[in-house]
Amino acid sequence: MTATDITIKTIAGGAHLAEATAQLRSTNTIRERARAMLERARRGQSAWFTVNDGALDTAAVLVAELTRARYPDLKIPYHSRWRHFEAGGVDRAGQLTQALGAASPAERARAQIDLALVSVLLDAGAGPDWRYREPGLARKPEHEYNRSEGLGVASLHSFMTGLFSSDPARPLQADAQGLQAVTAERLGHAFQVTAGNTLVGLEGRAALLRRLGQVLQEHAGVFGQPARPGHLFDLLTRDGQTSIQAHELLSVLLRGLSTIWPAQNAIDGIPLGDCWRHPAANAQGTDSPLSDGWMPFHKLSQWLTYSLLEPFEWAGIRIEGLDALTGLPEYRNGGLFLDAGVLHLKDESQARRLHQVGDELIVEWRALTVALLDELAPLVREQLGLTAAQMPLACVLEGGTWAAGRVLAQQLREGKPPLNIQSDGTVF
Repeated sequence: MTATDITIKTIAGGAHLAEATAQLRSTNTIRERARAMLERARRGQSAWFTVNDGALDTAAVLVAELTRARYPDLKIPYHSRWRHFEAGGVDRAGQLTQALGAASPAERARAQIDLALVSVLLDAGAGPDWRYREPGLARKPEHEYNRSEGLGVASLHSFMTGLFSSDPARPLQADAQGLQAVTAERLGHAFQVTAGNTLVGLEGRAALLRRLGQVLQEHAGVFGQPARPGHLFDLLTRDGQTSIQAHELLSVLLRGLSTIWPAQNAIDGIPLGDCWRHPAANAQGTDSPLSDGWMPFHKLSQWLTYSLLEPFEWAGIRIEGLDALTGLPEYRNGGLFLDAGVLHLKDESQARRLHQVGDELIVEWRALTVALLDELAPLVREQLGLTAAQMPLACVLEGGTWAAGRVLAQQLREGKPPLNIQSDGTVF
């Protein structure tokens, strides 16, 4: 083989690798493979689940009723981190705006993006024992929060006190140097972690923030100088752009943050993040053979995308193509389908076992969740008399499926998820 032959082969291999990576970072691929896995389960070919389609209508009624109870005027916001900042009826986003004073709309958006991105990365399951007691606000008693609300409130207070900033004169930012200085001890202190108030995955969360800081510094063309998440606003609104595609924002996040995830999922050294092996996740149509056997989700990245939409909109930027994003395959949405009887475990003892995130059963459960959320959404809209434009998937989740999953879990298991998963603090 000549040197020219080797060069051509290398270039061709690189092209196939880039194609496969792009496909596994596309929500089209997520949907196609999730839908195929659901149809496979309906044919009785799943090793783990059976599907009871008759229960889907019942689940839709439950979600619709809960949506009406939570949002009687049916003005449903996005399912985003900003909802957790509203826990207890406190306008903490307003507190941040007030603290920013006379900042320009762009600088407010940068600070909001900094906060949302860091807070989302800290939002994986807290475990059943952890609580955060918020310092009393003006003439208000102290509030105690747990789970996602607690993590949201704790991360906001940590941000407001400058935990993620390297510049004492500019505490209301998260920059590369500040994030790289976050230790489990410092984060634990800010989150009130003690021997009697343990937080699942504390070390993993701190390590994730340090990796984020390193990646920000390595990608100055995306994250600016000083490197901070908020400079995504400048990148996506350059040249006076007044609108962005939701999937464009997700794509930037997947490319820019791909190396921060601890999971060792990769193709030829290219990290894939929240993307897992499953024998039924087959390449379809024009998919690259290199992507065969991988089921992508990018749950935290999509949750992050949902949570960054509002800072852009508050700054006057229009979001288009919102429903290109998928539903979020985590234990509240997934739990809804198990607890509502849409999905049944073939072996009930699996509910008592400890599973790893990459186990075939868990990967399949998440894929079925994505596909079922797409089928559930129009049923919920029909119950409420709303169109897809009036109630995009982001609002169905908020109204919604996530809350219904939590309600059923509380009724059945004191809030615990239906499957026991060993979390590293970054996926669930």
